[in-house]
Amino acid sequence: MRIVVDRDKCEGLGMCESMAHEFFEVDDDDIMHILDENPGEEHRKELTAAVNSCPVLALTLEG
Repeated sequence: MRIVVDRDKCEGLGMCESMAHEFFEVDDDDIMHILDENPGEEHRKELTAAVNSCPVLALTLEG
């Protein structure tokens, strides 16, 4: 599985970080960073919730 972010949509609101802080981090400039772009399948449920929490639909999971 791979986490993909659409940088044109991402506003750095941090909903993903609050749902899955071990995979997402929003810095002081409100730029979101993916900490583990290719997480294990055991994290799918948590990451699906984080992706679905994005109010601007900037995140997707592939695979």
